Amino acid sequence: MKHEWGADPSLHSEREFGYEQPMPIGNNFQHADYSRADPGERASYREVEAAAPPDSPAWQDEMARLGAQLAAAGVRAVLFVHGVAPGTDPFGAQRLDEVGGLRRGYSRGIAGLDALLALMRQETNGLPQLPGSLNPPFKDDDQTRKLLDEQIGDACSFTTAYVDRFKEAVNRNVSRQIACLRLLWSSEHHHLGRSQAAWRLLLRLRGVCEELKLGPDDRLLVQAHGQAGLVLALASNLLAQEASSGRKRFFQILTGFSERSGAGPETIAQLTGLAEQLADGRLLSGATLDVVTFGTPIRYGWDTSGVGRLLHVVNHRVMRTDGKRWLAKTELPQITMEMPIAWGGDYVQQLAVAASDAATPKEPGAQAANKDLWELLEPYDGFERWLECARRSVRCANDGLCLLADYKDAGSPNVREHLYGHAAYTRLANLLFNTTQIVRTLYAS
Repeated sequence: MKHEWGADPSLHSEREFGYEQPMPIGNNFQHADYSRADPGERASYREVEAAAPPDSPAWQDEMARLGAQLAAAGVRAVLFVHGVAPGTDPFGAQRLDEVGGLRRGYSRGIAGLDALLALMRQETNGLPQLPGSLNPPFKDDDQTRKLLDEQIGDACSFTTAYVDRFKEAVNRNVSRQIACLRLLWSSEHHHLGRSQAAWRLLLRLRGVCEELKLGPDDRLLVQAHGQAGLVLALASNLLAQEASSGRKRFFQILTGFSERSGAGPETIAQLTGLAEQLADGRLLSGATLDVVTFGTPIRYGWDTSGVGRLLHVVNHRVMRTDGKRWLAKTELPQITMEMPIAWGGDYVQQLAVAASDAATPKEPGAQAANKDLWELLEPYDGFERWLECARRSVRCANDGLCLLADYKDAGSPNVREHLYGHAAYTRLANLLFNTTQIVRTLYAS
């Protein structure tokens, strides 16, 4: 597997277990910056190469070795968080149509934009709909997870088979078993949906810490696919070590929405208790939260004081001719010829940027809460702003390390096979590659 690091001697970092990250700063829910600057040594480049097939003796042995390294680094639980791509408007084209950019003529003179939006819209992007008009919000229960495994398999979804194989393999040679959990988030691709998911995820993490009796020497590792990574970005701001006006405002919005929507006293009590535990740092009982995202679009900023180690993995193929290999290629109209075969990598990660989203909630109270959260979380809105952000072609988040990996999934004209480059990360065939990169990057001694 190819491994090449950039260089940036100006980067100030702290080193631990081979992991380097910028010194933490208070983000306070600021939006990510769409910087085209070279990420330097924060970025590395890999290619997926032929490896032992899942469940083969060589595969089992290598996964067991990696599991021993995870355990030695203090990882006590691994949570696989994912949503659903088919039928949920993963590109966020509904919001672009909602603000009426094309109708106002913003796109005039931009060749290929109509064709690009046709590839992004849920009705014409070629991605399947789920049976029975199953739509967000999705319930995180056995019935829903089983249906997803049957209908979409391991495309953009950490299947039960994926998690079970990981659990069995990494725990072969460890004295203390690593707990492995699969979490399905609601897949409501708007600010309110992601914010609701963030505080509920923190409650789940608190429960894991209590159940496993974790403490300051222990680590939780969350692997998040797609927009689930945005949920973790919000969680990092909530977990920030310093008190912040943003966290206070975040809970005010959600508590007010819960009260107006009749959520019940239990929900209000959960929000109040969570805010108090976050304020005094008691939520995770001293355990450290590490995060790996797969194909997460660049939107919310991260607060690195709220997490331990942070890695972003992006399906990326170098196509630019200007030497800026860390950027995606976005020239129009050429991109519309590349997208259906995922020629440049993950186009969902590239295009589902600020100002895009699924349609805003229909209920007036939810619309108001979504607007309040937008004012807190994202200073971009409107078709022109989305186009501006998309043209920045940024692959790497501002914080954490970035692994630009060629998953070798390009070529098929059937978008259901690759979901515009967004499906490769959760394929069972790539489980060993993913685990290898995570351990090498975050936990190598």
